[in-house]
Amino acid sequence: MRKKEFSSFDVAVIVNELKNVIINSRVNNIYQFDAETLLFKLHKTDQQPLHLLVEAGKRLHLTSYVFEPPQVPPAFCMALRKHLRGAWIINVEQHEFERIVIIHFRTKDGLMRLVLELFGEGNIILIGEKGEILQALVFKRMRDRNILRNEPFQFPPASGKNPFKVVKDELAQAIRSFGDVEVVRALARFLGVGGVYAEEILLRANVEKTKSCNGLAVSELEAIYGALQNLLSAVAASKTEPIIVLAEDGTYIDAVPFKLKQYEAYKFQAYSSFNEALDEFYLKVTATEQAAAADIQMEKLRRETERLKRIIAEQEQALHEAEATAERDRCIGDLIYAHSNELQKLFEKFTEAKNEGRDVKELIAEALAAKAAGRIPEVFVESFDARNLTAALCIDGLRFSLNMRKTLFENAAEYYERGKKAKQKAAGAIAALEESRKKLAELEQNLRDAEMLKAIKPQETLKELAKRKATRKEWYEKFRWFRSSDGFLVVAGKDAVSNEVLVKKYAAADDAVFHADVPGAPFVVVKTEGKVPGEAALREASEFAAAFSRAWREGAAAVDVYWVKPDQLSKSGPSGEYVPHGAFAVSGKRNWMRSVPLRVAIGVADDNSDVRFIGGPLDAIKAQAKAYVIIAPGDFSGKEFLKQVLQALMTKLPKAQREKIGKVSIEQIREFVPYAKGALIKSGF
Repeated sequence: MRKKEFSSFDVAVIVNELKNVIINSRVNNIYQFDAETLLFKLHKTDQQPLHLLVEAGKRLHLTSYVFEPPQVPPAFCMALRKHLRGAWIINVEQHEFERIVIIHFRTKDGLMRLVLELFGEGNIILIGEKGEILQALVFKRMRDRNILRNEPFQFPPASGKNPFKVVKDELAQAIRSFGDVEVVRALARFLGVGGVYAEEILLRANVEKTKSCNGLAVSELEAIYGALQNLLSAVAASKTEPIIVLAEDGTYIDAVPFKLKQYEAYKFQAYSSFNEALDEFYLKVTATEQAAAADIQMEKLRRETERLKRIIAEQEQALHEAEATAERDRCIGDLIYAHSNELQKLFEKFTEAKNEGRDVKELIAEALAAKAAGRIPEVFVESFDARNLTAALCIDGLRFSLNMRKTLFENAAEYYERGKKAKQKAAGAIAALEESRKKLAELEQNLRDAEMLKAIKPQETLKELAKRKATRKEWYEKFRWFRSSDGFLVVAGKDAVSNEVLVKKYAAADDAVFHADVPGAPFVVVKTEGKVPGEAALREASEFAAAFSRAWREGAAAVDVYWVKPDQLSKSGPSGEYVPHGAFAVSGKRNWMRSVPLRVAIGVADDNSDVRFIGGPLDAIKAQAKAYVIIAPGDFSGKEFLKQVLQALMTKLPKAQREKIGKVSIEQIREFVPYAKGALIKSGF
């Protein structure tokens, strides 16, 4: 049986792991992928970004995979962003060993809690400082509590007794109170730990799970309590051995934080953390479920396709009949007018006989005798209906009837009207048929797409998913950086905080530190790794420092830049002057580079990646890019300017690369454009 939901033990272990990782991290953004799934992008000083995945009623763990968020965030996601973006996580806890997690935030509006319910259909509820409900994934009224905006939040009734608070005698008494009930059921109900862990406790206690509660010996009850404490102590001490349990065919069965006795006969994969195990488990399980869903969807599509084909066949038959009826009735009307002189004589004989009071049957007999003699118009008559007073005629091989109570032209008008209605019906049938054919074409295309996806082997699907796994970034990737044309790593701060970190933590004694001679400029460090930087590295680093200084925003053409050694920088200014955060006082000789031009090149890396943008000094980018553009200070800004840059790059690339670049977000080049403004001055190869 594949894992469907978290157990209380799973929640306990994942909370313990998250406490050590996400506390004191800041919420950079929140994304919502479907009705139940959220991802919190977290930032922690001097660490890689963290991605916390939450699926209501199902799971909670960090993920190392990158998912494409929807272009338009749902309303619930926007509400969470309003309250929690920029907030700090200050605590994570499990509520009373229930499948409920509480994440505590410090926000600009005070302390808030996010309650994650990982049972049943689940819910995600944001609670304000006064305990009131601010937002919820699902608002609803229930028998034991309400989840409604501005109402005080209440936890659901406990699913069982918190096992951490149960003493030996209490457990024994509680189990015995269940009487004839199987002990595995009693344990699961009393502690609310679920069937898997109720069975595990009994396996470790060497007690048969089907044994009735009133048949347990004292020693067995003590063994059950001991096995429970053994599991709880592993949780409390974080002594975990996370594994994914495998079936014979290699499919995933379960992800557990400990090696369980009930899985001893199974193969398994070990992981360094429960977060990692859950991440891999749900990735593969989701892919498997999608494949199974594809089979079901294909069968539905086939049935619907066959049903629609039957409908189309019936509609085509109905259309054919309506068109034939319309044509037949029109022809009958035309025939009546074409033979109106002859037919009118027949009608006049009936009218005269009626006026003379003659018997209709006698008149009919005379008409039939005239027909036998071959006289016109009686020759057209095939039979009479004396009761309804209608004559069945055949003219030019077309059989129809005339109502002798009406005039000849009233009969013709009736046939024309019937033909008109049949034609209207045919027009409606054509529209319905076209719509059905359109739906059939869509269904057949969907079926072909589904069959094509089904043809992809599961392993290939997983390989595709594995490409989404985020690789660990190097320390310098959280700054601005480039590699000089002669191979030196050059790193720049993005703001006051990163300036401070870059100089204090990463600038080595032999490195060169650059700064433009204007306020509001980043520090730029050339990492020498014990080598002497050449003229190219120094010149390109100075261009980098100039481009991302305030001089770009002011529209300057050039600016002076100097460089010094890290030991020439300090946080103590002369005569006790205050040195603000992100700034440093400079002592000793400065090495000047005069009138450094303000320009930046942005290109597409000439490597095997699908699309990777690079940006920096012109000579550095020329050495690495298959196509590039050059920008300088200018008046174009924002998304429109970024689109210009992207469009200019696209025109310089082969068709296959252009198609890939056309699908990427312009945000991928924003970090290479100082102040997100400028002007295009040149493009090249």
